[in-house]
Amino acid sequence: MQKLKKFIVPFLLFTSAVFVKYFLEKYELVDDQWFRFFDKTGSILMIVSVAWLIIVFLRTSKRAFLEKYDTSKTDNLRSRKFHTQFNIMESIIIALVVIIAIGSILMLFDEVKRLGISLFASAGVAGIIIGFAAQKLIGAVLAGLQIAITQPIRLDDVVVIEGEWGRIEEITLTYVVVHIWDQRRLIVPSTYFFEKPFQNWTRTSAEILGTVFIYTDYQVSFEALRNELTRLLESSPLWNKKVNVLQVTDAKTNGVEIRALMSAKDSSTAWDLRVFIREKLIEFLQKKYPESLPRTRIQLENNTTEKSQSEN
Repeated sequence: MQKLKKFIVPFLLFTSAVFVKYFLEKYELVDDQWFRFFDKTGSILMIVSVAWLIIVFLRTSKRAFLEKYDTSKTDNLRSRKFHTQFNIMESIIIALVVIIAIGSILMLFDEVKRLGISLFASAGVAGIIIGFAAQKLIGAVLAGLQIAITQPIRLDDVVVIEGEWGRIEEITLTYVVVHIWDQRRLIVPSTYFFEKPFQNWTRTSAEILGTVFIYTDYQVSFEALRNELTRLLESSPLWNKKVNVLQVTDAKTNGVEIRALMSAKDSSTAWDLRVFIREKLIEFLQKKYPESLPRTRIQLENNTTEKSQSEN
């Protein structure tokens, strides 16, 4: 019932247009002088009401279809795909409907019609000039169409663009809005996603691996750290119980580099899990193996003592 209410106003406008355009002449309710005015007014109202009805029908149908695809679920790849496609296609169709409606209204006036014919007759050079001037806009619109078809990004995708981490919040024909983690909004032209490389962390799945690097002394017990990592992961609801690896990834002059690798259901959860593991592993070393913390060694030699012994 709520959805039908949106059709009431454009439908009433359409019936008013029919009345003004046809019934006034049929029943001779107005004279010829006023008939031309009401006839043109009725035509304009009819075009506007039909365009309005098409837009309302399109939006209502889209919402009814997308209700079956909830993007708040964890495994929402298919849902985000449909939301992205339908939102972009809706924008395209509405833009076409509006342009056609405006053009139809303008063609009702003889002055505009004559002007249009003369413009078409001399549109060769003007078309080239306008084409060069609007090439970026046309390129952005075509890029929006490509995003809808090929889908390098989708709504709610986690991306890294220009060094910024965020989620795709809105996709239009000409630009994309990225919701940055600190509540900022990054506005990116649609062409960016076909001209420059970017990271999409949820292209095929929301699951992601997280890494934590720990730097310790050579005396550290790798097995104790490995057991502690397993215990911490098993105690945390953030871990999805798939990846649990601890490796020595580098050996440097003053210590070793240890990498803890873990998995989570999505990037936000992976971030929280990494912070938790990093903190708890450092606490573990401080309490259980303080001698394994990074240190710098200096060896001092007593040259004076050695010299006196050699003289004797």
